[in-house]
Amino acid sequence: MAELDVALVAADREVWSGKASLVIAKTADGDVGVMPGHQPILSLLKPSVITIKTVVDGAAGETLKAALHGGFISVADNRVSLLSESAELTAEIDAGRAQEALNRARAGEFGADSEAAAARAELRLRAVGRGE
Repeated sequence: MAELDVALVAADREVWSGKASLVIAKTADGDVGVMPGHQPILSLLKPSVITIKTVVDGAAGETLKAALHGGFISVADNRVSLLSESAELTAEIDAGRAQEALNRARAGEFGADSEAAAARAELRLRAVGRGE
């Protein structure tokens, strides 16, 4: 099985790295699915939920999802780099806390930042399957 070397990196940490058979992300030009042998690309990433189909010992592994708060994607020579200011795997997201943040943002508790806070909370909820 052909594989991709994938690195999902936030500004403060490496969120995940490993082998994958597929990466799906939302770029400025639309959705992109990257498989082994993909042509080189460099693009802006929109805030979205990304999907990574992992490979373990040459066989299909689990499907990871992450809330990616914008950034860049680079693809070349079966290497995929996803670079973001902030990224969270679904296992790291507390859905209750995200819902509370969304409610507070919609109530305007974050002042001028309320719209951005609501967008971040909605993205987290979509990543865990509780979004609209």
